[in-house]
Amino acid sequence: MIALFETIDMALNLYTWIIIASAVISWLFAFNVINSSNRFVYSIGEFLYKVTEPVLRPIRRILPDLGGIDISPVIVLFAIYFIRRFMWTTLLPMFY
Repeated sequence: MIALFETIDMALNLYTWIIIASAVISWLFAFNVINSSNRFVYSIGEFLYKVTEPVLRPIRRILPDLGGIDISPVIVLFAIYFIRRFMWTTLLPMFY
């Protein structure tokens, strides 16, 4: 059972880093720090967008308009943190 919890925890940890990378790439695109016409950079940005958008889009629909500030990644990161802590502190002790 611990192996399953560790695998889920590792996947959530990986997704946390993907969300952070997606936010950083979007900022770099917005401020023209990186060239979006570069195929390699564009493919990384496209991958990160396709991986994170299905999770972020429903949250963006619920949130009110904050004038160009997108806090949906922060909300997802809080949710991931909650799930990870809940797994280790509440669910795992129930199996022992």
